[in-house]
Amino acid sequence: MGFWKILLALSLFIVFYNYGGYALIVLILNRLRRRRPPLPGTSTPSISFIVAAYNEQDCIRAKIDNSLLQDYPAAQIEYIFITDGSSDQTPDIVREYSAVRLQHRPEREGKSAAINRAVREARHDILIFSDANTLLNPEACRLIANAYHDPRVGGVAGEKKVLPAPGTDQDVGASEGLYWKYESALKKADSEFYSVVGAAGELFSLRKHLFEMLPHNVILDDFVLSLKVAEKGYRVLYEPGAYAMELPSFSLQDEKKRKVRIAAGGFQAIGMLPGLLAFWRNPRLSFLYISHRVLRWTLSPLGMILALIANIILVACHAGTPYTLLLLGQTAFYGTAIATSVFPALNKIKPARLIAYFVFMNFSVVLGFIRFLKGSQSGAWEKARRIQVQ
Repeated sequence: MGFWKILLALSLFIVFYNYGGYALIVLILNRLRRRRPPLPGTSTPSISFIVAAYNEQDCIRAKIDNSLLQDYPAAQIEYIFITDGSSDQTPDIVREYSAVRLQHRPEREGKSAAINRAVREARHDILIFSDANTLLNPEACRLIANAYHDPRVGGVAGEKKVLPAPGTDQDVGASEGLYWKYESALKKADSEFYSVVGAAGELFSLRKHLFEMLPHNVILDDFVLSLKVAEKGYRVLYEPGAYAMELPSFSLQDEKKRKVRIAAGGFQAIGMLPGLLAFWRNPRLSFLYISHRVLRWTLSPLGMILALIANIILVACHAGTPYTLLLLGQTAFYGTAIATSVFPALNKIKPARLIAYFVFMNFSVVLGFIRFLKGSQSGAWEKARRIQVQ
């Protein structure tokens, strides 16, 4: 039984370390180092604000209006909206705005290809990327630009906020919102320790000379671009004061589609960023990347499966009361997740909702790994539906 005991202990350790243990270590180290926060910058470098939009006629006008309200000198910012492949009214709506540069081709080659083309046309040194279905606070560009007064900063990750949607089923939005609050806390700790390990496409920025042209099949362009910057030895800071707001996924099925795609892209990204696994090159960056990201997409879901299997075998072999109690705990944990999916009313109970979303998220990673192995996720993906911005 020794093998199964070791396997059980190791599996549980990996899961708990990935979702909480590493963060505790980082928080303790941050507290011990007592790093003095950098002085805020006051410069306004020239910015190219880039939005890739594919068939976004329902929200593109709100996005443009919101973007033009940025509290930033108009002479120092250019707006580039690229609508390649769009077959609806998105390009026509963008053309109505003289302050926005439209780039459009009828061919659809995927978001990465669109971003590559937009960056080639960008005139300024600082690039800010934002998704078409999000709205920014007016100070977002100014706060992001301030970080670049430090030459060691190569990129800035903004905050993502999932808004409640009144009058709709709140279950998916509440779970997604809680998850992003957790992720934001991790980003804050990572940034203070050294660097964010992967920005979200809703709002992120980097220096143009650090941008690397992306292969057209890249799924997580935001994640890969920001980590390529960190791999070069620059920090990617987290700026919670600059945030992008979006409404939640339309349904759990749409959220599943999004999570599976992200997981497939995560496995692809790990293969594209082998240098980050070389711990001796940049120990702090590798520590954060492996602890926060690699384990999340690889060993943590596997650890959950192996922990349950090992626990069942140990109980069947009469290993003792502690293992029986642990199996009862695991059974109650997964039983709660299943019951919550069968009986939606249980989503009103916060602990049940969190357990269900945690299991759902890791199950999506398994499906994403299968999709990655099959090679069935293209760079030009079918977007998941979200509740529309009104």
